Amino acid sequence: MTDETRTAFDQYISNFEAHRFKSTPFIRVDDNPHLLQDVKTGQVAIVPGPSNGETKVKGGLIHDWIGDVFFPGVTLDQVLSAVQDYNRQKTIYPDIKDSRIKGHSGDDFTVYLRIMKSKMMITDVLNTDHTIHFERLDVTRAYCSSHSTRIAEVSDPGTPREHELPVGKDRGMLWRMNGYWFFEERDGGVYAEFESITLTRDIPALMGKILGPVLHGVPVESLRASLERTKQALAVKETTGAVKAAL
Repeated sequence: MTDETRTAFDQYISNFEAHRFKSTPFIRVDDNPHLLQDVKTGQVAIVPGPSNGETKVKGGLIHDWIGDVFFPGVTLDQVLSAVQDYNRQKTIYPDIKDSRIKGHSGDDFTVYLRIMKSKMMITDVLNTDHTIHFERLDVTRAYCSSHSTRIAEVSDPGTPREHELPVGKDRGMLWRMNGYWFFEERDGGVYAEFESITLTRDIPALMGKILGPVLHGVPVESLRASLERTKQALAVKETTGAVKAAL
């Protein structure tokens, strides 16, 4: 990854954060009544961010996708408690092979995740560190911002030869990983919107058939799977209104 690529991503994030936290409506699916109805009745909605979800920069691609989901029968406090249980994420999300809280102070967390992505016979294992901040706006609304601080590709994972490649000197399947949750409690549950903004390498012309489907497809598939798994973990027993023990 070059300095130009890194700077372009940082500028993209700076522009996004300067506007998104002030934008209305808070849950943007409210602007689309038909999509809102789909979400309320149980569907997971995925829509692209700017440039149809993919922005080319010098040496890289920025992937920006937005997902909306409704968690019925739970409160904002219950959702935040579940989302902040980072030590158990490895038991909920198939892509996360290990997870642990490295530090926690108030609304701020530092978290380690070991992530494995697989598509079309290509597997990528990553050791990642993240800083995560939660902000409670009022009794019904909160947001969370997560920034990767270190992503190292693992070579020969699970073998005696396992080792990390130098950060940024790898295949470039994932160089940056930012995520933004927006939560609003209403209508007998909690609406959640998650925007995933990631940075990967660009696609060399001779490798388009191999890397193209991976770099284009994984961000959307990962976002959908994350929202569906979170919804499953927050499933409510209709007879008692209690959150399932999966949390």
